[in-house]
Amino acid sequence: MNSRKNILSAKIDALTYRAKVLSSVRRYFDHSDFVEVETPVAVLAPAAEEYIECPRAGDFFLRSSPELQMKRLLCAGMEKIYQIGPCFRAGENGRLHRSEFSMLEWYMAGSSYMDLLDFTRGMVRTVAHELNGSGILHFRGQTVDLDADWEIIPVREAFRKFAGESADKLAEEEGLFELVLTDRVEPNLPKDRPCVMIDYPIRFGAFARAKQEDPTLAERWELYIGGVELSNTYGELCDPQIQRQRFHDFAETRKRNNLAEYPEPTAFLEAMDEGMRDSAGSAMGFDRLVMLLAGADTIQDVSFPQDS
Repeated sequence: MNSRKNILSAKIDALTYRAKVLSSVRRYFDHSDFVEVETPVAVLAPAAEEYIECPRAGDFFLRSSPELQMKRLLCAGMEKIYQIGPCFRAGENGRLHRSEFSMLEWYMAGSSYMDLLDFTRGMVRTVAHELNGSGILHFRGQTVDLDADWEIIPVREAFRKFAGESADKLAEEEGLFELVLTDRVEPNLPKDRPCVMIDYPIRFGAFARAKQEDPTLAERWELYIGGVELSNTYGELCDPQIQRQRFHDFAETRKRNNLAEYPEPTAFLEAMDEGMRDSAGSAMGFDRLVMLLAGADTIQDVSFPQDS
């Protein structure tokens, strides 16, 4: 009993800081005329991504993301929405992962994925200045300057530069792209300033639309700060038939890898059939954001312990 009390006592400052980050993020979104929404944590049909496992909860699944439900709100006519809440991914635990974690997710109708890059840059810098008094972060022995120009590097260029490989060829073999990305590309990304990898092979744009000028690429970027993957952003796919085909392809991949079968997200697809405006959306690991701002070593240091 006392040991658990001591663990929590040691976390009081971190949890207080976490609450301040939450308040600052909410202020930024509220001042940008976003509406905070809340959607169910337990869903009948989760987003059927290729390798993410959603835990079961009776007849439901615990969501890995609020994406499908938030997009239904876009289809219903909402334009600028955000949500901060719990998400779940089975078997994910470590310095940067927990099976239950907090996600910050937002969508802007009538916007592009590059618009969201400008918004994200402004949000991260504003929150850092509010809480820390500057854009300088000290994380795992390195200094990161959020106010410096953010490095923007196309995925194809990053794979050539850091791994000597073709991203497109690696994307053709299941699991190989992710392996090279993790082992040889991500460790070499700049760490003294934020880095954005942009325009992924279309296979890795689960809910992203293809770039008009190059349909082999998806409108997608990921933000890295201090070497940590922080957020994932799409120019959203609005074509329900292409989305149905992607769901089918994902289901086949999951079947080959003996992963759980998910029901088709009928309500989401029916909403898309009614029409969704061109939009962009972003998902950010809130625990990771707090960790980086606080200069903590792991997300466990800034989260309530998963001990019971």
